[in-house]
Amino acid sequence: MSESIQVLIVEDEAIVATDLSEELEMNGFGVAGIADNYEDALQLFGSKHVDIVLMDIQIDGDRDGVETAAELAKIKRVPLIYITAFTDAATIERVKHTHPAAFLVKPYDFENVRVAIDLALHNFAVAAMESAPAEAAATTDKQLDKTLFFQLGDSFFIKQNYRFIKFNLSEILFAETDHNYAILHTRTQKFVIRLSLAELLERINYPSFVRIHRSYAVNLQEIASFDDHVIKIGPH
Repeated sequence: MSESIQVLIVEDEAIVATDLSEELEMNGFGVAGIADNYEDALQLFGSKHVDIVLMDIQIDGDRDGVETAAELAKIKRVPLIYITAFTDAATIERVKHTHPAAFLVKPYDFENVRVAIDLALHNFAVAAMESAPAEAAATTDKQLDKTLFFQLGDSFFIKQNYRFIKFNLSEILFAETDHNYAILHTRTQKFVIRLSLAELLERINYPSFVRIHRSYAVNLQEIASFDDHVIKIGPH
């Protein structure tokens, strides 16, 4: 079963936050929560699963969005997008050390937000792979651009119809080869990915997902039965 990409909104204008939340949900995203101050943002970020943060700079309380973003990064690094009306040189200089994926100016167009989220997730995955060991880093931007498929933590993301679909790794049943493509079967869907089976296995860091044949890799946790010739996984 696919999961929504979870977005944390940090915004002190209630109308703006509500409109943004509704737009996100209408476009298939999930909203992990809405905070209007530093303390609530940290509490939500620490207690909810968050894939990406949309941050205003002017928020309630003594600490602003830049300070809040810096503290969130100490807990866990996720892509960060600022949505703010502040565009002065001093503010731009301050946000640099928080390494935002994008900086959107109010009033915003939601299509720009959606595109920024897609690019932020993609670029965050590229950066994670480039900082990985050499063997993993061999699959670089070229393949990410080619397939728009990547893993972050216990989830993997596949881009379908202009947006990313998120799955937990445990949802994988098996994968099979089809010439230069791999067909990845999950519990609810299947995806054709322009990677070889070997490349797919390199990209998925999940110990239970192993190659058992030249043409197949399976999730060992999903095997119902097997003999010398046949492995049964659900209806397959």
